[in-house]
Amino acid sequence: MRLFAAVLPPEEVAEELAAELAELRRLPGADGLRWTGRPGWHFTLAFYGEVDDDVVPGLSARLERAARRSAAFPLALRGGGQFGHGRALWVGAEGETAALRLLADRAEAAGRKAGVDMGEHRRYKAHLSVARSRDAVDVRPYLTALEDFRGSTWTVAELVLVRSNLPRSGVPGEQPRYEAVARWPLGGAG
Repeated sequence: MRLFAAVLPPEEVAEELAAELAELRRLPGADGLRWTGRPGWHFTLAFYGEVDDDVVPGLSARLERAARRSAAFPLALRGGGQFGHGRALWVGAEGETAALRLLADRAEAAGRKAGVDMGEHRRYKAHLSVARSRDAVDVRPYLTALEDFRGSTWTVAELVLVRSNLPRSGVPGEQPRYEAVARWPLGGAG
């Protein structure tokens, strides 16, 4: 199964983001982007790719330990950015981003220790993808619009293991389906 570790924004934060993205989708050229649907909004901490079923219990045990060792922390959606010359548009984070980065490092280490091929280590960049394009796109109008965006602060209180089910229908624009496989409270979060 295709898995990743993530932090999911709560419903009220997702509602704020939905309102902001509704405004962005009114900008010229917005129809040329593939906008990520609300179920796909998450901060990926570590991407594991295809994981054999027999590896999942060990990965889960290590992620549970990582969650237990990590204290809950405040976070908010803030601003935006892009990767790949406009191929990915994202919303960033503010608050205890060092705690988010540490949780990401622990989630990556959990994968490595469980035997998942994690590839080359990259420094974690907190981002929640909101739109993609196959081609380079001028996203400056979107970035300008996102400059002043700041969502409500919430307490990140859990680490989530998510299964990504890729589209199989061949229908253009179909998006992956995401399913929480397991959730662990962060230390001191309950």
